[in-house]
Amino acid sequence: MSQGTLFDKVWDLHTVGTLPSGQTQLFIGLHLIHEVTSPQAFAMLRSRNLQVLFPERTVATVDHIVPTENQARPFVDVLAEEMMQALEQNTKDYGIRFYNVGSGKQGIVHVIAPEQGLTQPGMTVACGDSHTSTHGAFGAIAFGVGTSQVRDVLASQTLALTKLKVRKIEINGQLSHGVFAKDVILHIIRQLGVKGGVGYAYEFAGTTFEAMSMEERMTVCNMSIEGGARCGYINPDETTFSYLKDRDFAPQGEAWNQAVKWWQSIRSDDNAVYDDVVRFDAAEIEPTVTWGITPGQGLGISDPIPLADDLPQDERAIAKEAYRYMKLTPGKPIKGTKIDVCFIGSCTNGRISDLREAAKVAQGNHVASGVKAFVVPGSERVKQEAEAEGLNKIFEQAGFEWREPGCSMCLAMNPDKLEGDQISASSSNRNFKGRQGSSTGRTLLMSPAMVVAAAIKGKVADVREI
Repeated sequence: MSQGTLFDKVWDLHTVGTLPSGQTQLFIGLHLIHEVTSPQAFAMLRSRNLQVLFPERTVATVDHIVPTENQARPFVDVLAEEMMQALEQNTKDYGIRFYNVGSGKQGIVHVIAPEQGLTQPGMTVACGDSHTSTHGAFGAIAFGVGTSQVRDVLASQTLALTKLKVRKIEINGQLSHGVFAKDVILHIIRQLGVKGGVGYAYEFAGTTFEAMSMEERMTVCNMSIEGGARCGYINPDETTFSYLKDRDFAPQGEAWNQAVKWWQSIRSDDNAVYDDVVRFDAAEIEPTVTWGITPGQGLGISDPIPLADDLPQDERAIAKEAYRYMKLTPGKPIKGTKIDVCFIGSCTNGRISDLREAAKVAQGNHVASGVKAFVVPGSERVKQEAEAEGLNKIFEQAGFEWREPGCSMCLAMNPDKLEGDQISASSSNRNFKGRQGSSTGRTLLMSPAMVVAAAIKGKVADVREI
């Protein structure tokens, strides 16, 4: 088993005890909740006459079901309005901090916690959402959990978990022009597979990750779960500390100096032992697009859609299923595939740096005729910052719709949905069947810059050529 890694250190520091099942009872430092997976958890508390043990360690926001066009209350969707009211009442009843629409701090849960400095190195973080792994970018150990586990954290501030193995994924070198963090993580998942990380925590290391901004690191860690890993993290460094300094919940004064000293101490040791080590070369990564129905079915923009016979035996059946569902022809290039809808946003790529990169490509260009394109900021703060920089004007002049913050078409639990068999160029994290709101809708995952390129051309395009 691994020894001396950040994962081991944080796990040991948060261990309350060993349960009869052999699992670890792990203390959770930060619990994030939203409107979709929390109502049932609160109902379970009430049915057992339990209280929230540490309400100050729980933070709530709304994101999944929030409309991004008309946010007037009550929401048109009756179920969405019911979930909103439930969260409003539950947070009031149990004394939990809540960032509602219009507070200036609302947004996608995995965007607002980092931007406010709630997420910090050495923490354990839990949330009833798959992409909680995002917070590992800070050197935290972050888990997505189910509704019953949301209940457990509310009631006990702990989780029953089996300790993971640790795989080090090392990438060195400078990324080529037009290649972004999204391409890096899609490349990793393509190489290791969607089940390759089962039973593992991923530690991302090497000069490529060290050169990334915090927001780029969040993109990488966000999609660890898509590779099967329960969590993914990057050791904290000066980039981490610079990002956190002076944020709302960051330590101040002498407490800051003490915090930085401790954060440095939890980094993986130079002689740390890993259960597995995998290495890639940054120069080999090009703009990457998914062609199938899992995030692992990806390819470089210059590659053809793979033939089933060229794939490993255990990947051929799902490849054939993907050909049928996606209506794409094996052996043909993905480049040039017609696009109907272009979506920029999500907890993967809805931060200010994502919008800046997308705006660079959009400026001076225009969305192709017949393409619906829209941009959804990840939080109210991101929206305010983007508008202060004039990014919204660049997008609007290029023919994009500028929306209010929310999860939007990433999972379509709101009015933003594909229709029929429309095909989407999306900066989100999942391309599963029906993920974006239509049972026959098709999703191609790519970086925000690549989404803009597709919007301009009306088809999958190489952003390096624009």
